[in-house]
Amino acid sequence: MIVIKFGGHAMDSYPVWMDEIAKRWSDGEQFVIVHGGGPQIDQQLKIEGVESEFKDGFRITTPAVMKVVEAVLTGSVLRSVVRSLQQVGLPAVGITGSDAGLLNVSLKSEGAFGLVGEVDSVNPRILKTLLEGRFLPVVAPVSNSVDGSALNVNADLAAGAIAGALHAKEVLFMTDVPGIYRNWPDQSSLLNEVSVKELASIAFEGGMVPKVAAVINAITSGAKSARVIDGKSLVAFKDALSGKGGTWVRE
Repeated sequence: MIVIKFGGHAMDSYPVWMDEIAKRWSDGEQFVIVHGGGPQIDQQLKIEGVESEFKDGFRITTPAVMKVVEAVLTGSVLRSVVRSLQQVGLPAVGITGSDAGLLNVSLKSEGAFGLVGEVDSVNPRILKTLLEGRFLPVVAPVSNSVDGSALNVNADLAAGAIAGALHAKEVLFMTDVPGIYRNWPDQSSLLNEVSVKELASIAFEGGMVPKVAAVINAITSGAKSARVIDGKSLVAFKDALSGKGGTWVRE
């Protein structure tokens, strides 16, 4: 079973990789898809005139920003991904991190990032039930706090936690870069293969921070391996499903 983190930057090209998933599905491979939607959120925030900023790769989520995040991720983006999967014959079912208590989350850094959730644990029961019924789960990572408030959960971290809980064969992070860079944006610093121990010893900045944290968490919590790839490239996606390309992270 493979968990795929589908990034917002990859969505311009996603119809082509839907076909690839359908081929693998017909051969018996199972998938869980966790999607983000940063560019789509940015676009809607701009339309509504709501300001947004980032800190350490995480969006600072005010109540006004959260309202947009929830509407975009659990609404238009989730429905679009499910619809596209269904169009190629896949039995996709859309859920959120709060459905059936899938993601147990709490405020990150005691609210220093606003309404941003940190995944404390995963209850994979709903995913296992769907997979056993031959459905393909698609997860929007928005979740609820203990008091019922909606929290914005980073999709990379949600995918990593879910992959660990399911003991996935691999988790693929489809993103806007070809892999993990030791010294971003130095193109020559792309890591082709790296162990979790070595990865944890490297200091990263910006958007690489949640990606690396998600990869490390996925493997340390049970996933067999992880791979970060360019989600805009069909070639990269096909290679990844065949165990090649991007940055491959192992134990």
